[in-house]
Amino acid sequence: MGKIILTGDRPTGRLHIGHYVGSLKRRVELQNSGEYDRIFIMIADAQALTDNADNPEKVRQNIIEVALDYLACGLDPTKSTLFIQSQVSELCELTFFYMNLVTVSRLQRNPTVKSEIQMRNFESSIPVGFFTYPISQASDITAFKATTVPVGEDQEPMIEQTREIVRKFNSIYGETLVEPDILLPDNKVCLRLPGTDGKAKMSKSLGNCIYLAEEPEEIRKKVMSMYTDPDHIKVEDPGKVEGNTVFTYLDAFCRPEHFGKYLPDYQSLDELKAHYMKGGLGDVKVKKFLNAVLQEELEPIRNRRKEFQKDIPYVYQVLKQGSMEAQKAAAQTLADVKSAMKINYFDDVDLISAQSEKYR
Repeated sequence: MGKIILTGDRPTGRLHIGHYVGSLKRRVELQNSGEYDRIFIMIADAQALTDNADNPEKVRQNIIEVALDYLACGLDPTKSTLFIQSQVSELCELTFFYMNLVTVSRLQRNPTVKSEIQMRNFESSIPVGFFTYPISQASDITAFKATTVPVGEDQEPMIEQTREIVRKFNSIYGETLVEPDILLPDNKVCLRLPGTDGKAKMSKSLGNCIYLAEEPEEIRKKVMSMYTDPDHIKVEDPGKVEGNTVFTYLDAFCRPEHFGKYLPDYQSLDELKAHYMKGGLGDVKVKKFLNAVLQEELEPIRNRRKEFQKDIPYVYQVLKQGSMEAQKAAAQTLADVKSAMKINYFDDVDLISAQSEKYR
């Protein structure tokens, strides 16, 4: 069996640099590595509707935003299959079958679900679709027989639940589904990039994001207002690097060659950190350096996006073709699942023959 990737994003807004360093940049690298036989990139609109059912237009409008960000970052429809989740109906059917393999108490223990419920203040009014989305995600992954799922660390409990479902299904019905492995970012800082306000998670709903398509002046404003060390009041004061959002972002984006171009007074990030911790280095200087680094990283993405924006019908055609390809792959897995569960009644020649003999 070949190596297959399945990953994706919820279309609830434009993608931000947290998505980029957490998974999107890595997806492009994996796509271009030649190590994988197939790569499926899903725009998870059905999943997004589990907590946006009262505002479907939000999801609908953001399909194109996510697709544009994908293409701008370098995802290539000739190398990766880009598709829309709701256009592959087999995923819903697989979800329904998997629901019988998971208990309510197990879903309640899922750390990702618990934190998401708390963040959205659902409490006792949890939509069933949202509560069961770990099962839906298992359907998405197994439908394409994915061997690898590149995501951030917050998704580890979800992947583990998928593995549990695979093991349960295979133990009951025979070896049918593929158990996936998680692929975390190489750079540990990129596991979860904090928001510009220093909060643990960069989130569209919290308004602490820098978007991939952000204009230069907006990037500059957000960087210059970024959370640093609250005790680093004067330039001569020693500063803390740990928990300092500016340095966290530099850990994620800065490369050695950036110093020669933008901050020649220093040879490396370690040297910059040492000066900051000793005292004598102001936040403004460090922020200006980070701004230059981010501008260099995001400018080509922004420019490519503007080119793709000129031909929106082409982008929808890419998604349509990708959805058709994804549907074909998922249909084969669904057929395998039905065969294993013995509910492929019309294709089971032995069943029909045996029943015929029974009533002769």
